[in-house]
Amino acid sequence: MSGLEVLFEDNHLIAVNKPAGILVQGDETEDRPLGEYVKDYIKHRYQKPGDVFLGVIHRLDRPVSGVCVFARTSKALSRMNELFKNRDIQKTYWAITNQRPEPLSGHLIHYIEKDKNKNLAHAYLRQRNQAAKQSELDYKLIGSLGSHHLLEVKPLTGRPHQIRAQLAKIGCPIMGDVKYGHKQANRNGAIHLHCRNLSFLHPVKKEMVSITASLPRDQIWSLFDEG
Repeated sequence: MSGLEVLFEDNHLIAVNKPAGILVQGDETEDRPLGEYVKDYIKHRYQKPGDVFLGVIHRLDRPVSGVCVFARTSKALSRMNELFKNRDIQKTYWAITNQRPEPLSGHLIHYIEKDKNKNLAHAYLRQRNQAAKQSELDYKLIGSLGSHHLLEVKPLTGRPHQIRAQLAKIGCPIMGDVKYGHKQANRNGAIHLHCRNLSFLHPVKKEMVSITASLPRDQIWSLFDEG
């Protein structure tokens, strides 16, 4: 992984722009996760001896890019976990699809059931069983260029693969996301889903924080890059 793009940093939290293709937290692949790169950055910048504390607050899927926040103290970790649990974090994603949604904006409610064996989420209009969790998001079309349509998505719940599954359910799979019905994978394995902004009340300072991540550098995202 090349240079880390730090978006926000204080004594309690650090936020970085996660590149697509990097894990947030380690798994069975044993690939080096984003958290280890962040620890290296903190250790080097502040000349910290020994282990660096870093708490994983939330996760972005491996092929997704954008704002990823970590806790630098146990107090911040506990309080940020509460903010996410209570849905007090405003999350804004950008997604590019090849299908224009109809209607152009809306509120989606589905029941998502995760198939852990296949690492795949299924979105249903009705609750089929207790394992299916209600999932809600708001979306709107904010730009179109040819067959590329840029959607702003605000998930109100935090289910696994929620945005990917719900957009696919309305016939708008995200570009490159062959797992959820897009016809063609991207060369680098990324999908065109980006956590654009996270806004929340700082867990210690009690000030509003708004963190925005620049778009990935590729030909499709550049169509919508505001600079």
